[in-house]
This record gives sequence, C-alpha cells and structure tokens, in this order.
Amino acid sequence: MPEIPLDKPEGEHHVRLVGSEKCFTVAPGETVLAASRRAGLALPYSCLSGRCGSCSARVVSGQWGYEHPTTALNAVERIDHALLCQAHAQSDLSLEIRELSEVAALSIHQLGATVLSTQLLGHDVMAITLQPAQPVRYLAGQYLEFVLADGKRRPFSIANAPRADGRLELHVRKVAGGGFTQFLFDELRLGSELLIDLPHGTFVPRAHSDRPLILVAGGTGFAPIKALLEHFAESAPLRTAHLYWGAREASDFYLLERVSALQQRMPNLQFTPVLSEQVSLDARYGSLHETVLEDYPHLLDYDVYMSGPPMMIASCRGAFLAAGLPEDRLYYDSFDFAPDVLAKVMHARRVTR
Repeated sequence: MPEIPLDKPEGEHHVRLVGSEKCFTVAPGETVLAASRRAGLALPYSCLSGRCGSCSARVVSGQWGYEHPTTALNAVERIDHALLCQAHAQSDLSLEIRELSEVAALSIHQLGATVLSTQLLGHDVMAITLQPAQPVRYLAGQYLEFVLADGKRRPFSIANAPRADGRLELHVRKVAGGGFTQFLFDELRLGSELLIDLPHGTFVPRAHSDRPLILVAGGTGFAPIKALLEHFAESAPLRTAHLYWGAREASDFYLLERVSALQQRMPNLQFTPVLSEQVSLDARYGSLHETVLEDYPHLLDYDVYMSGPPMMIASCRGAFLAAGLPEDRLYYDSFDFAPDVLAKVMHARRVTR
C-alpha cells in the first residue's frame, strides 16, 4: 500500500498533474493541497479537515502519508486515492485530479469590510450584510474567512451571487461553545469593521453543463446553494432544477420567501423541504439522501450540488454514487467546525445534556 507512516524523514518533493502536466513542489511539513494553492493551482477542496473527500485524488505513482487518520475514504479508495488537504508527500507524486480553471483566475484579497445590516432570521440564524472596502471578484458558492486578532480564521459561505454593489450576505448560526458566532450575535454593531479574506473554495457552478440540477442543502448549507441558484437564475433561468432543503424542525427553514422568489425567476425549479425530527404536512419526513432517491432513483443524467454538515455530505455522497451519479458530476461543500472550536462545541453539548 503506497500510503506510509510519517515517521520517515521528509524532504522536498515534486507533484505532477496527469493530463495538464502542471507541476508544483511540496515543502517538508506541507500538505499537498497547501502546496498546490501556494503554487496558484485550483484543485477541489472544501472542509480542509479530511472529512468530506472533496480533495480526493487518484495517485498514479508515488507515496504519501498522513499525520492523523482520515475518515472520508473507504478501504478500497485508500489503496490508490489520497486526501490532499491531509496528505504529505513521501516521494514525487503523479496525481489524477481536475483543476478548476474558473477558480484559478481569481485573486485572494485580505481587506476590511463594514457591517451594513444584521437580521435575525430564526431563533439561532442571523443574516449579516457586509460591504468590502473594495470590489472583490468571486464566484457563487465560494466562502470568505474572518481573520481574528489572534490570527485564527472562521469561514462562512457567501449567501449571494456576485452583485453590482459588491455586498456580501452571510447566514450565521449561533453555536454553543462557538465564541465567534456568539460575538456576532451578541456584540456586533452596525458600522463595525471586520477583517476578511476571500475568495476561497471550489464549490462553484460548472458552466459546461446543461443537465438537470439537483441541489441538496442541510441547515445553513442553504447559504451557498442560494448563491448558486441566484447564479443559475441569471445565467440559465429555464434550466430544470430541484432543491431539497433539510432541517430538524419546520422553524429551521429560515428563508422560504427567498426560495419562492427564486422559483419566480426559475420556472422549472422545484422545491422539497425535508424534516428529520418533526412531521409536517408542508414537508417530507426522513433523511435527505433517501428523499432524493425516492424521487430520482437513477442519477446518471444529473448534476448534483450539495452543502451541509460532514455526516450529511458523507451519507449523500455514498448513496448518490451508488445510484449511478458519476463522481465528476457531484459537487459539494462540507460545513465543519474549525479544529479549535470543535472541542469547545462538543464540551458545551455534553454540559447541556
């Protein structure tokens, strides 16, 4: 098995992308994905924690290793696939993975942004509108990072497609143990200036396809899905699309009026709300992936975009691929806590039980 422990000496190694023949260098202690981003390449990624599988690449040749066990690949995939956000090169590598030219053309900026408005959308979700100090090019579905005073970063999906006025909409869920989200809810004031870094992420619309769309959102994973739908409403308003939005309770559907507005712009857009913990006449009951497959048992002819927590992404990914969806037509954004926040969140949940 080409994956080997990291207790062996590391050195500088070269990585070649099969097909494009582009090459980059991985420094000692650097992950393959970090090296590719440093080199200006746009390889797919999402959670950056090894849990979602977005950055999986087939290793044609070479050896690699991980500092920590990964969970996104099954036993068969681990034989010849590496999660680039966690993988360290142990030799020169040749990889099969698609580069996203749309993202590669964008420059990342760190700049101030003024808080223009806040709006409570539900008991634990707030919309925040920011005005960056200067226009920044990004694509629907991407995210920004707040840069904190201690250098830590907090990612949030941008909930709107690019607008002429440059404003950015965020959907923030208040998390017990998440100090930054509590700050945004309890202390943020209009006119405040925050430091942001953007754009990030490869969960962007693929312009080369006109296949029917299935879009799957879990919780505030609706934010980037909404941005994508705004993009498609402008670029391909007659495209057939079906949105599934999953939540625990009906009150968690915090922007149903925006869905209705999008349906006015996209007459072939269907919407199915799905509840996992409450029975309602206005929603289906059950898991997202099972609900989708009840309607679409064969996915060969579809493009699927999905965004939500890692467990949702994992269950949907496995089920959709088993239903015939080609992996290169499955695009997803996995919402995960920053490592330093995750421990606090888990502690807070244990305390409240």
